[in-house]
Amino acid sequence: MDLSNLQPAEGSKQSDNFRRGRGHGSGNGKTAGKGHKGQKARSGAPRPGFEGGQMPLYRRIPKRGFTNRNTKEIVSINVSMLERFDDGADVTIEALVENGIVKNPRDGVKILGNGELTKKLNVKANAFSASAKEKIEAKGGKAEVI
Repeated sequence: MDLSNLQPAEGSKQSDNFRRGRGHGSGNGKTAGKGHKGQKARSGAPRPGFEGGQMPLYRRIPKRGFTNRNTKEIVSINVSMLERFDDGADVTIEALVENGIVKNPRDGVKILGNGELTKKLNVKANAFSASAKEKIEAKGGKAEVI
């Protein structure tokens, strides 16, 4: 499969020029798919979520706190996970993804200092804890913030 023969799943795409209420022969004539009478059959039907004047669900459920729009989701990995790399290797976020250490880097990767490191590595990540930086540099490697 390649980009030249991609197509939507069977039955998932519907024509947007479908004309409702154009006679019995069209298959959607007379009531135009709205059934017989009732509030939903008429123009000006209530908005989605309206419960006939009863307090709607989205207002009945308690709300607490807030979500900060500016938070960053940082993925953290320990120094011990870097043991998979060869001595003297360059460890980048791409290399971490390739080796399966990080699945989705999200907004950044932080290296934490849990575990032992026995190899000299040049690590490039978004952030380092003080102990992680210390352990990497103790082995003669570099901890570079990108």
